[in-house]
Amino acid sequence: MNPAEVLSKPLKLKNGSVIPNRFAKSAMSEALGTIDNRATQELVTLYRTWAEGGTGLSITGNVMIDRRHIGEPQNIVLEDEQDIELLKAWAAAGKVGGKQIWMQLNHPGKQIPKMLNKAPVSPSAIPFRKEMQSMFGTPRALTGPEVEDIVQRFARSAAIAEKAGFDGVQIHGAHGYLVSQFLSPHHNQRTDEWGGSAAKRMRFVLEVYRAIRASTQPGFCVGIKLNSADFQRGGFTEEESLAVIDALASEGIDLVEISGGNYESPAMAKGTNKGKGDGDVKQSTLAREAYFLAFAEKVRKRADVPLMVTGGFRTSEGMAHALASGATDLVGLARPLAVEPDLPNRVMSGEAFTSLVKPIKTGIKAIDNMALMEVSWYARQLGRMGNGKPPRQHDRGLWSLVEVLGVMTTRGVRTRLRAGE
Repeated sequence: MNPAEVLSKPLKLKNGSVIPNRFAKSAMSEALGTIDNRATQELVTLYRTWAEGGTGLSITGNVMIDRRHIGEPQNIVLEDEQDIELLKAWAAAGKVGGKQIWMQLNHPGKQIPKMLNKAPVSPSAIPFRKEMQSMFGTPRALTGPEVEDIVQRFARSAAIAEKAGFDGVQIHGAHGYLVSQFLSPHHNQRTDEWGGSAAKRMRFVLEVYRAIRASTQPGFCVGIKLNSADFQRGGFTEEESLAVIDALASEGIDLVEISGGNYESPAMAKGTNKGKGDGDVKQSTLAREAYFLAFAEKVRKRADVPLMVTGGFRTSEGMAHALASGATDLVGLARPLAVEPDLPNRVMSGEAFTSLVKPIKTGIKAIDNMALMEVSWYARQLGRMGNGKPPRQHDRGLWSLVEVLGVMTTRGVRTRLRAGE
């Protein structure tokens, strides 16, 4: 079959839910909430754009489960039903044309900038590496009752998402956020029932999954975004990741999205399996486009669970080959959909597609090597779409930096003013 035929094929999950094609929008932090972290009409407009553009499954950006702990200014927080009508509109927009929309649920743990929270929490009181400590504070270790409260917060948010009409939720278990911190022997050095052995470090994510299942209907989808590895000395390894997937598959999880890295080793943002640059990626990986396909093939050999691989897909041929090989069931896209939201429709109509995505270049090496710059520039394009404008498809060098810094500064000031600082 040609790429259009391969990518147009529906995917039926084990619970009977059907994703209409093989295109999945991976979570990107939109930062389109209000300054007090409530949903907005911009999110409705943005997700309708992707649904109308053909994306079969859209996974939202970080929706936080605790107002005290957010990852960045203008995250959405879902603790109650006060915005249920707007949440319903958001869900309906993502389902236009029979598409699906899942809400990603997250707790940042210690990955909170100091300007948002000077007293972060984590499984253990392990600081960031020295050069990052000016931005991120040393966390306090969570107590046992606090851990149990967080588990129930995930469940409560999932139940509200289901009531609003979302088709499912995705647990954010990757990129160094709280679930990922519990899984990592570097970040989790507890000696109680929540840490120590790999099995005990796994307990938190299993309890979160079980609590969500207990709070939602059988047809409601529950997935997870999980690191293949942290790419950090003493961190979460591939073998540990495989064991977590085995456990979740046996519990009946609907979808596993594979990614990698964290703030200290940002493979997910820089687009490599080492987090340092395209020159560090094996030629075999470049040829296959997706960075985590080799790990997905390992999963295939031992776990019967639908997979989504995100990171690196740039051509219709590469996407189709990954699906035809059996390594993945869904093609996860992020940055390509931030600049070309209609690319699924174009590919499914028969167009030979090559993404416009290229590294953001300001000409300042220190800036160009920062994952934050690229993430922020693409987030800015989501804001444009949320306001009904077309995304910019190419960066504008130093002007891109100026634009990003202006937005980030404004949000930071507004957040500090609201906090009364």
